[in-house]
Amino acid sequence: MPIRLPANISSRQIPVVAGALLTLATAGAFAEGYPRAVQQLEDRGAEIVGEFDAPGGMKGYVGEMRGRPMSAFLTADGKHVIIGTLLAEDGTNISQQQVEKLLMEPRFAEAWSKLEDSDWVADGSDDAEVVLYTFTDPNCPYCYRFREMANPWIEAGKVQLRHILVGILKEDSAPKAATILATDDPESALRQHHENYEEGGIEVDRSVVSQTYNDVMANGELMSSLGLQATPSTFYRNAEGKIAMKPGVPNPKDLDTMMGGPRP
Repeated sequence: MPIRLPANISSRQIPVVAGALLTLATAGAFAEGYPRAVQQLEDRGAEIVGEFDAPGGMKGYVGEMRGRPMSAFLTADGKHVIIGTLLAEDGTNISQQQVEKLLMEPRFAEAWSKLEDSDWVADGSDDAEVVLYTFTDPNCPYCYRFREMANPWIEAGKVQLRHILVGILKEDSAPKAATILATDDPESALRQHHENYEEGGIEVDRSVVSQTYNDVMANGELMSSLGLQATPSTFYRNAEGKIAMKPGVPNPKDLDTMMGGPRP
């Protein structure tokens, strides 16, 4: 659908706007709170969490719609709201920047304490300067790959990877995770599992699974509450000390950032 811009905003002011345009049918004074055009978003299920000054005299809004991050822009006349992505002429994704600043950074900062309190297994030195939390399914090939990539930092004592074990991929994922958590030395059990991953990993011990099965389920609930659906999903502190999250297997450039420096 073509995007109609208000007459007082030119295409030079807004290089790219992708999305849909909601039109306020009647003029009039705005009700208390957000302008009436923005309230149209709330009526459609959006939850607004923050606002910012946008180019072209617009006001930007960040929130969630059906569990997904969203950005919207109120036009200068205050009567229309554009839902979608705003790009600057140099390619800067203004929408993404503001979603990360107003929605994701506060959420991840709040999540960090929950990760600390979860049932995780340490992988690496307790004296490591860098700590990462990663949601790990024992049957996840991408988790295995990520652990292989992180190994140089772990072996050098620079990084401790804290695995929050979940069971989401296969029928024996949760029993394997519970078996690891129930051992006297979960760290050694996890390492054994990783070393034998290609042969199936750790053998499920049905006699102990019930002891920690609920802990695995709680880890899964935490993962869901953070809006995560896949493993690995890894939380770390970036160079500015802010909490960030990387889904999946990182590329080498991201890996150096996550690990706090280049490969030892």
